[in-house]
Amino acid sequence: METVPLWVLILALVLLILCSAFFAMAETALMAANKYRLRHLAKRGHRGAITTLWLLDRTDKLLSLVLIANTLINAMATALVTAIAILFFGHAESVITIATAVVAFLLIVFAEISPKIIGATYPERISLGSSYVLRPLMKVAKPAIWFVNLFVQSLLRLLRIRGVGVGHADAQQRLSPEELRSVVLEAGSYIPQKHKSILLNLFDLEKISVEDIMTPRPQIEALNLALPVEDIKAELTTCYHNKLPVYEGEINRIVGILHVRKAVALLNEQDDLTIGHFRELLTEPYFIPQDTGVFTQLQYFQENKERLGIIVDEYGEVQGLVTLEDIIEEMIGDFTTSTPGAARSDAMAWNAQGEVLLEGTTPLRDINKKLGLDLPLDGPKTVNGLLLEQLQEIPEFPIALKIGNCVIEVVQVQNQAIKVVKLLRPVAVKRWLAA
Repeated sequence: METVPLWVLILALVLLILCSAFFAMAETALMAANKYRLRHLAKRGHRGAITTLWLLDRTDKLLSLVLIANTLINAMATALVTAIAILFFGHAESVITIATAVVAFLLIVFAEISPKIIGATYPERISLGSSYVLRPLMKVAKPAIWFVNLFVQSLLRLLRIRGVGVGHADAQQRLSPEELRSVVLEAGSYIPQKHKSILLNLFDLEKISVEDIMTPRPQIEALNLALPVEDIKAELTTCYHNKLPVYEGEINRIVGILHVRKAVALLNEQDDLTIGHFRELLTEPYFIPQDTGVFTQLQYFQENKERLGIIVDEYGEVQGLVTLEDIIEEMIGDFTTSTPGAARSDAMAWNAQGEVLLEGTTPLRDINKKLGLDLPLDGPKTVNGLLLEQLQEIPEFPIALKIGNCVIEVVQVQNQAIKVVKLLRPVAVKRWLAA
């Protein structure tokens, strides 16, 4: 050692610290790397990504290689600094203590903390580069890794801990639907707002039933065969939909679905029309239990080649109507209007005073989505139903209720139902309460 120049010893120390820093940085980067991004690159043929995934599929061997290398390098660095101190400053106990403190400081700063911060900051970039070095080293150090893992696996079995092997890490990283939802919410500027909204709506399809998105029974446009033929012809010429449910006498007695275009063509061809002519055009009605999930119903529509279904309760009474378009709009947002002048949910917004006027039949889910509120959804589906549940009676005069952090004021009552309400947003509620 005395014949070795000082600059060679210092250079050797620097190289050892750099090697230790490389392994520390590579370890952190590989553990922090985004596997989904790596898989995307691997599918495009990126060699570095393929090699990195190969290493991550053998996490136990990878960690063994990194820790064996780091331990040996750090021990060599400690021994080298101690030898340099003794060579130049003697064998005093204080010299060895100072040398140990110096090498510990150098390793902590330059071989541990700084490299690991860099590895955590640029995980994919460093993982892709370091994989070209680590894979050959893993093959070279295979006997040492096997020997060390022999004791490690025995200890893990003794502690009843399952080791990390091929595929096990992937199983642990699988995300639940709620976790995926959180990933989408936190995606920020990486996903356009419209795309993010569609993805979030898809997650919600499993939680809602057709009852949440149906056209309620009072709003169904249907044809009554019990009416005179002239009245039926007048309704056909002024209807707004392509297909109409057809019933006899009352809505619960639905006998079929009428394609309006075929009926209009019949009006032009037949001078002496009868109810029988319309009956011949009817197709079988498609009934749906009211608690059917929306995603399930989407599959049923696809399997049964249907686009419209009548929703019934457990007693067979009609509760509403749902179409394929209703489900699609639930996923991607409103893109059609059923009738001219019908209120669009995307036009729902607070005014400058923090107020908004709504019809009593407005669904609570639409209100929560468009106005950022948190009205309860586990009971009634509309504002009218929510207020009647709270009041236990139909109000005879304007009244206001505070539900959650929102005030709902009854503006108009008509035909035993709340026709129009005014909502005050949380900021406006404070001013309203102060007044």
